[in-house]
Amino acid sequence: QVRLVESGGGLVQAGGSLRLSCAASGRTFSSYDMGWFRQAPGKGREFVAAISWRAGSTYYADSVKGRFTISRDNAKNTVYLQMNSLKPEDTAVYYCAVRTSFVGYYSDYEEYAYWGQGTQVTVSS
Repeated sequence: QVRLVESGGGLVQAGGSLRLSCAASGRTFSSYDMGWFRQAPGKGREFVAAISWRAGSTYYADSVKGRFTISRDNAKNTVYLQMNSLKPEDTAVYYCAVRTSFVGYYSDYEEYAYWGQGTQVTVSS
């Protein structure tokens, strides 16, 4: 079993920055690819970014490429999402997740079995 706890969300003005953290406990964190997803009110869960277990590969949704950076510290069992140049359309609940399936793509939420409770990010215009 894996437990994930996100933090770092909040209210920020457009153009500002936030850094989200996701602390993991349970299974060997360093052996898993990790992802960030988000869900805005009335919308489905949307892929944001993913990072391989060795942190050698990172993937981003087109909507955040060049503005967000995913990273991880396996010694601290933590994955981060640095969000810069935030826009009102980035407003959502952000979730981190552990990828346990490799049938589909890293951007498919079905690939991820363990999820945190989410942290709210609100960007005002």
